[in-house]
Amino acid sequence: MPSLRDVAERAQVAVSTVSAALNGTRPVAAATKLRIEQAAAELGYRPNLLARGLQTKRTQILALLYPAPRSGFGLTEMQFATGAAEAARELGYHLLLSPESSDAIDELRHITGLGLVDGVLLMEVRLDDQRTEFLAAAGVPFSMIGRTRDPGSIDYADIDFAATARDAVAHVAGLGHRTLAFFNLSTDLYADGYGPATRAGEEFAAAARAAGIGYVDGYRPGSAEEGREAFERLLEARPDVTALAVMDDHAAVGVIAAVAARGWRIPEDLTLMLVLSSARVAEMFNPRLTTLEPPSTELGRLGAQMLIDRLQGDGPPQRHLVPCRLVVGDSSAPPRSTS
Repeated sequence: MPSLRDVAERAQVAVSTVSAALNGTRPVAAATKLRIEQAAAELGYRPNLLARGLQTKRTQILALLYPAPRSGFGLTEMQFATGAAEAARELGYHLLLSPESSDAIDELRHITGLGLVDGVLLMEVRLDDQRTEFLAAAGVPFSMIGRTRDPGSIDYADIDFAATARDAVAHVAGLGHRTLAFFNLSTDLYADGYGPATRAGEEFAAAARAAGIGYVDGYRPGSAEEGREAFERLLEARPDVTALAVMDDHAAVGVIAAVAARGWRIPEDLTLMLVLSSARVAEMFNPRLTTLEPPSTELGRLGAQMLIDRLQGDGPPQRHLVPCRLVVGDSSAPPRSTS
């Protein structure tokens, strides 16, 4: 690997001048800086981030802290990470994806204690999230993809659940459905105060009330088997349901199986929508499901940009709400006429 000395010899300047030009520790004449950058490019020189960090007190590394889903990282989850990584790279930073251990605070203490990251980007935020309290007390800059119950001065980018629910309800009501059911995320996530579970449930109920259609909730299946059982219990209690929105992809698999077991068809007998799943995931179902696609890449980019802005200077808290995109698939249709 070429060294600073190699670059200095090719550019015919002192090693200290090369260091200043590449690390930004002091001003260097434009012509000299250009000569140094050309020499570095010709040699294939790559700066040592740890050595630069000792000089500038910055490593240009951000940590994306993400609790690993029980089912593993899927396409929707990785779109958040790739969006954040792309934005960080464009702004001269590197992104470290760090799946959390069972003890999130211990993981944070380890990552920040090493001094290798300039800031932390939090995902999978709870309404009452201890990670934010730890980072604030430790003086570590951070931003959130998602938001706590009371974000205060914390920068965040999150899904606009109110607008997303209104779009979903308007879609089924526009098709003529008069009763919508909603299957939320699993019971443990809901009980743990997971932000999307709580906010989606509240906003879907509010949107249905505003639209004047019937609404049924209280179901939280987290697997295909639980989805099948929840659908059977739903129809026993409310046979008038003709449209269903499901937040868990695996639960949707169980719903489809239960529909087929009844001799029904989608969408003729049931309009089925996914909530917070990418269109590419929805295409894997048969039929291709209508989905409320989360703005994963955009939120990832916003999260990284906000964190870098915070590292580069003070300012008022940044707050961004972005709605999901309704992607109509083959699982939406008017309700079957009962006349």
